[in-house]
Amino acid sequence: MLTFSDFLHQVATDPTFAVTAMLTLAVILVNGWTDAPNAIATCVATGAIGINAAIGMAAICNLAGVLTMAYLNPAVTAAICNLADFGADAHAASIALCAAQFAVVSWGIGAWRFGIPTSESHALIAGITGAAVALTGGFSCVNGAQWGKVLLGLLIAGVLGAGLGAWAERFTQRLMQRAPQSFYRHAQRVAAGGTAFLHGAQDGQKFIGVFLLGRAFALGQTGETVFVPPFWLMLLAALAMGLGTAMGGRRIIRRMGYGLVQLSPRQGFASDLGASICLLLPTLTGIPVSTTHTKTAVILGIGATSSKKRVNWRSAREMIYAWLFTFPGCGLIGFLMTKVFLRLLW
Repeated sequence: MLTFSDFLHQVATDPTFAVTAMLTLAVILVNGWTDAPNAIATCVATGAIGINAAIGMAAICNLAGVLTMAYLNPAVTAAICNLADFGADAHAASIALCAAQFAVVSWGIGAWRFGIPTSESHALIAGITGAAVALTGGFSCVNGAQWGKVLLGLLIAGVLGAGLGAWAERFTQRLMQRAPQSFYRHAQRVAAGGTAFLHGAQDGQKFIGVFLLGRAFALGQTGETVFVPPFWLMLLAALAMGLGTAMGGRRIIRRMGYGLVQLSPRQGFASDLGASICLLLPTLTGIPVSTTHTKTAVILGIGATSSKKRVNWRSAREMIYAWLFTFPGCGLIGFLMTKVFLRLLW
């Protein structure tokens, strides 16, 4: 088991691992900027909770999600660690992994600058794949089974998310239409906490997996394996994610909470309920899925089903275009940065 003192010693004595660790924390921070706010955007937009309290709640629930799932079912961590084969040269693999994370940070900051909720999960997957292809010289390094899970996650987030959004809209209309607005605000806080918990269970595992993969490369280890994250690493990831949300999450919260559909408190509760259900299923089965895609699909499902049809399709199209370009765009950046980094450092 990796202790915190071992981590500090390795950072102090291994410059490549030090850079890998710093880039991993930067990626987690950017995830807090651009991805984690999606879990709390609707409860802020409907007035169920203030933004500062929502950020604090998200940080706590993210940590709880990481702790719970990383110990009970770290399948998402394993999926990211074994996404691609970086070859037998561990030093070159470390450089390529740094290039992949550089691509993720660049992509995430660009998306945040324009207020577009993008998926750091898919940016990470694309960046890692592009870096591995650049290092090995072909697509044979890609683990088809793990990529199959990624594609299945896309289907779940889009189709099931929209379907659950439509279901949650009808469900709350029929069964809870006589409840006071205060009930929905209280219920939405609980549901938003569940969404944040599952965001940590999903994304926390992914970025912890990258960190552990970088340490394995630093120790000269390559090949398919499963890693068990230590508690201090989960805590560090949750703190970095919460700090990112506090620093830059307001822009994404405004876009997601107000830019797609003007939600009532009841619909806000429906969006968080649908998103929590949709995220729970792939998390339990170890399928990497995007919180951003899931939450957006649920909101669009609610807006399309609502009698007032208040979906801002222009804003929705901008998000969809960003998603479509994430895989090829971030993959290409990871590929090119790996070539540059290898030329300069290897």
